[in-house]
Amino acid sequence: QEKSSCLSAALFGEDCEISRDQLYELLKFAALGKCHNAAQPSWCRIYRQSHLAGVVVIVLPEMSQLHFYKFYLQFKHLRKVFRHRFTLTPSANFLASLYGEGANPKPQNTAQGILLGLTSTTSKSSDLQHDPIFQKYGGKKRGLTSYILTSKEMNRYDYPIKGPARWKGYVCTGCDKQRTDSSPLFGLDCEMCLTAKGNEVAYVSLVDAQGQCLLNELVKPQGEVVNYRTSFSGITEEMLLPVKTSLSDIQTRLKKILPRDAVLVGHSLNNDLQALEMIHPSVIDTSLLFARRGCRRFKLKFLAKAVLGKEIQCEEVVGHDPAEDARTALELAQFFIEQGPAKVAELNLEMLLRAEDRAEALKKKEALQPQGRRVQQQLNEPPQLSKPCFLECLQVTGQKPLLLGRQELDSSGLCQSNLSTSNKQILQKALEDVPLSTFSIIQFSLGPENISSRLLAELCEKVGSKLTDMLTIYVGPFEESFCLKSVKKKFGKCGPIQSLTVVTETHQPYVCIKYEVLEAAQLAVENLNGAEVAGSCIKVQRPVTAAMLDCDVLIKELELDVENEGVIYVAGLKQSVTEKDLQEEFSELEDLEMLFLPKDLQSGKHRNCCFLKFQKSQSAVDALEVLNGWTMKGSKLRSRNALASGHLWRWIWQMNHSNGKQKGNIKKMQQLPDCEQDLKKKVEKLDNHIQKLYRSLQNNTLCVVLFPGVN
Repeated sequence: QEKSSCLSAALFGEDCEISRDQLYELLKFAALGKCHNAAQPSWCRIYRQSHLAGVVVIVLPEMSQLHFYKFYLQFKHLRKVFRHRFTLTPSANFLASLYGEGANPKPQNTAQGILLGLTSTTSKSSDLQHDPIFQKYGGKKRGLTSYILTSKEMNRYDYPIKGPARWKGYVCTGCDKQRTDSSPLFGLDCEMCLTAKGNEVAYVSLVDAQGQCLLNELVKPQGEVVNYRTSFSGITEEMLLPVKTSLSDIQTRLKKILPRDAVLVGHSLNNDLQALEMIHPSVIDTSLLFARRGCRRFKLKFLAKAVLGKEIQCEEVVGHDPAEDARTALELAQFFIEQGPAKVAELNLEMLLRAEDRAEALKKKEALQPQGRRVQQQLNEPPQLSKPCFLECLQVTGQKPLLLGRQELDSSGLCQSNLSTSNKQILQKALEDVPLSTFSIIQFSLGPENISSRLLAELCEKVGSKLTDMLTIYVGPFEESFCLKSVKKKFGKCGPIQSLTVVTETHQPYVCIKYEVLEAAQLAVENLNGAEVAGSCIKVQRPVTAAMLDCDVLIKELELDVENEGVIYVAGLKQSVTEKDLQEEFSELEDLEMLFLPKDLQSGKHRNCCFLKFQKSQSAVDALEVLNGWTMKGSKLRSRNALASGHLWRWIWQMNHSNGKQKGNIKKMQQLPDCEQDLKKKVEKLDNHIQKLYRSLQNNTLCVVLFPGVN
């Protein structure tokens, strides 16, 4: 759940199950953004990632989806706050995979050395003080004027300046106003051709601080072109043939566009200004801004990938795009100014460059080898080390991951409990330290005594039994010679029926109907109780058991669940109806956002019901009034508020169709109540802990709660 609207995903119907890798994608991009080549998740999108105040992952190691629905009423804060829920597909060593990607990674590459009771990893790299960026600028953030080249630096790095005879005849931009930290930045890049006169500009791009292109034009060189340098410039003879724009035209336009306090940004901008034959007093050169030892400089392509996480100057595209290069240099300068030199130094660009060079060298070496030899070499070589986990990436970028919990990971990836730390202590430490961290993992625990296989089996049986009872209704009494087919037809209009059985143990026959969705059973109870069916006035009721005594409360809470907000259930559809038919039929309903027509997960056939999601809750209420009694293709529709979200619907279906349902005996079940009461109290406390932690988070914090289960 985001404390603002940062995450957008398809959360309806069948798009409710995600894998461990998909979760990893989300956490990695939320934590790193464009740095370290983190890409947007494949299954959802985070908007304005740079506005995220932080990422908090709350892990309940011994708990699974089973526990969430067994103790649904106890999780009253959790289910009211967290709007988006997904079923995680099972995976071995889930927690180990969350902290690192290898089955047996080295200790320093996992959380083993990080997740130590109430300690946190907050120290910066000891090499930071020796980084050339840190040494040049210090650690404090500064305004943009601190990064403008001085007159001495401009002279040293061959920039055109007023005075020397060498630059005589060069045109001044006329930007002579005093610069401040709020002066506007402009990105500039040129592509040159080699002519009889030397390097001449052939393409000019200028972008503003928002990345908008203000100038993007080809220029006719004055001298005869000797080499178009197409592989770098992208310019060909054909491109320049119709061009009439001269260098003096470009100079005039630049003077008109640039305000008097403009600061130009570029990568090795001296070359561009020389080609333009212009003098500008205030420049930020990103090849010098991202300082290296000696006279070496980082290439723009590398900085774009390492700092911004974007690919430019791709090999498959002929030549450079000057607008792209100008925009990239500008973004690099903006990143440097906003983050400050200490944060940039923590990127450890030298290390990243060495890693990239090694990878490139290995790639070239492999390309030179015959295919057969490469395959044989791969078979003979030991397996490669796993990729760094996102916690390592966070540390490399200088962020401070915080890990708190009662558990540590041993070398095999299994959790070992440290019972000396209580959930209350973990919460207190989290309230103090989470605001200081950009990425936090907080583990609360039920304790090892609550994860025995026997207890889990009994909980599973209880949850399965209760769901079955909630899906089941008894209808009757009927006459001895009643028509079962007419009963099935009548009750089938409430939703898909899984089974229908005649009960003969009673004085008069009853029918036991088990539905596939909760909404269908509830519709039947609400609409058909007291109705005349098959010639009899019947009563509709659910099974009466101890577990079902709070059924009405549970139904009401499910209906009010934030995940079902604005969602309604519609039944009575004909089997021949398609999604297209429904979209046309319901097109006039106001604020209809999404439509989901469930399928049988085995046969793939459509069910005779659907779910409609509306942008506004009131629109859903209005639609309910319209749809009750609505006739579609001769079939009368019934509708009500949704009770089961997509992932719960799938889970119910899987439980109902499970072949290996375990049956517990009465003696065993009698041993559970005391333990269950203890569990309820612990769950209520956990729920309160999560509520307190959530309330303490800053706005724009992405918060994820995991129920990974024990297996």
